[in-house]
Amino acid sequence: MNAPTTKALVVGGVRLADGTRTDLAIADGRFVEVADAPADAERIDADGLLALPGLVDLHTHLREPGREDAETVGSGTRAAARGGYTAVFAMPNLTPTTDTAEAAQYVAELGRRDGSCEVVPIGAVTKGRQGAELAELGLMAAQGVRVFSDDGSCVHDSLIMRRALTYLKPYDGVVAQHAQDPRLAGPGACCHESEISGRLGLPGWPTVAESTIIARDVQLAEFTGGRYHACHLSTAESVDVIRWAKARGIAVTAEVTPHHLLLDTPHVETYDTTFKVNPPLRTSEHIEALREGLADGTIDVVGTDHAPHAVQDKDHPFDIALPGMLGLEQALGVVMEVMVDSGRLDWAGLVDRMSSAPARIGRLAHQGRPIAVGEPAHLVLVDPSRRATVDRQRSASRSRNNPYHGRELPDPVELTVWAGRVTYHR
Repeated sequence: MNAPTTKALVVGGVRLADGTRTDLAIADGRFVEVADAPADAERIDADGLLALPGLVDLHTHLREPGREDAETVGSGTRAAARGGYTAVFAMPNLTPTTDTAEAAQYVAELGRRDGSCEVVPIGAVTKGRQGAELAELGLMAAQGVRVFSDDGSCVHDSLIMRRALTYLKPYDGVVAQHAQDPRLAGPGACCHESEISGRLGLPGWPTVAESTIIARDVQLAEFTGGRYHACHLSTAESVDVIRWAKARGIAVTAEVTPHHLLLDTPHVETYDTTFKVNPPLRTSEHIEALREGLADGTIDVVGTDHAPHAVQDKDHPFDIALPGMLGLEQALGVVMEVMVDSGRLDWAGLVDRMSSAPARIGRLAHQGRPIAVGEPAHLVLVDPSRRATVDRQRSASRSRNNPYHGRELPDPVELTVWAGRVTYHR
């Protein structure tokens, strides 16, 4: 286990998300009364810092097993701890694919052995993520898997989606969809379809390729009564569909990434493959709709879609380089910059979108909990005033495809505690 041995802590003078000023004590992995803290507890002066529940990411690519040159469970979870996360859900596009109970157990075991935060496996919806035949959903669910996704590929067959939603309903499982109609936005699509894609000569990825899949899926979710989660929304139309579905009482949730909240299409004009991501960066009107949707609760969570890639996989012409960006270390800073500092979310709202709601959607009952006596000690201490220029060379990740390199952002994380273990301390 990468995380240090559990030790007692007393954290003095912190402010909670509701503005309350207090002291915190941690012993045996839980919050305890300060008077009950052991005499030899380490004491940390946190005057001026904010104490938040540990963050939870529903959408992380850890690359192990299969692409350890890009990331490992060890390096990826160190990046997560650096970003304030105490749990990440590991996407199944690995080698082998996480499409069996044994594969899911192996990912969980890697997390227990090497993790600096909790690692929760996500199971594939279909065998090999090929979209043709359901994977071992029941056997994986029996091992505690509750989130299933073919992320990186769309479950484009409506009958397969119907069967997955129906099959997982008794297990309280959720299907997390990578919404990309393969006929409207095929494997080569890499740029928001617009004047820019035409001028740059890059294959277009139209917004309708996302929103039409989500529109179909939410109706299937209503028809089957299953739970459905839309990954990495990038378009205004998709936000409208989710808003409509929620108004009808359908069991639908959605996420947005930090990069889709901040970065726009003109970044690709440099042909810098760091900015190639799937779905692609969109224009300002879509960014505004995503921010509004996150603020009003239409979008439930911020999911990083942390997607590390080795240099050789990005060092290609834009249209054939692999898509994806790092996200774990800067996610909190981006959300602070875009949503909190602008007044769109208060700290309680940020805790909901980045801790409580993702834990609830993933059915991770012991994460995303309030900071209170008796609760598991998952904690991030935040300095709201600290800013820094992002340097990709200082990342804890094994990869360097960081889209925020050279940008000044909030750099708030001072301390991360996972189940009483200090996993990051500035």
